[in-house]
Amino acid sequence: MEIWLNPACSKCRSAVGILDEEGAAYTVRKYLEDPPSAEELRAVLARLGLEPWDITRTQEAAAKELGLKDWERTDATREQWIAALAAHPKLIQRPIITADDGSALVGRTEEAVREAMARTGGE
Repeated sequence: MEIWLNPACSKCRSAVGILDEEGAAYTVRKYLEDPPSAEELRAVLARLGLEPWDITRTQEAAAKELGLKDWERTDATREQWIAALAAHPKLIQRPIITADDGSALVGRTEEAVREAMARTGGE
């Protein structure tokens, strides 16, 4: 299991706390220091079953600068969204947890973190 996180984020710290409390085995990816490539984003989106706009933090300054609220959310603009996330990793919703069963979840709630652990065999 891997968790993409920003250490300054309270939801990320909470997720790590739950993982540690349960003794889960995981690796940390500080995605602001080690940003995912467009290819990695496509792969995690497939695992999440989501589109790039579904994991975009639209209230971030970079989102406003790019005018993301006005971008279309279609197959035709999907790569534009992925490129924006790759270029501006702060726009990526967090934390993202990739489970060992090949799925992934946005771990913003205790339930989602526990679901990721269950999918990895950690609960």
